[in-house]
Amino acid sequence: MSEEESSVGRRGPAWLVLVVVAAALVVCCCSTVIGLAVAGSAGLLGR
Repeated sequence: MSEEESSVGRRGPAWLVLVVVAAALVVCCCSTVIGLAVAGSAGLLGR
């Protein structure tokens, strides 16, 4: 068990990395949805 604890200590808080990755994904998804909504309202998606 001491090896696992020391490896976690060296690696740093894994939850912080997960939070940063999740936030980046949310920002990308939201910007995509907003872009599609703006394009749709501007009539760029209709042929």
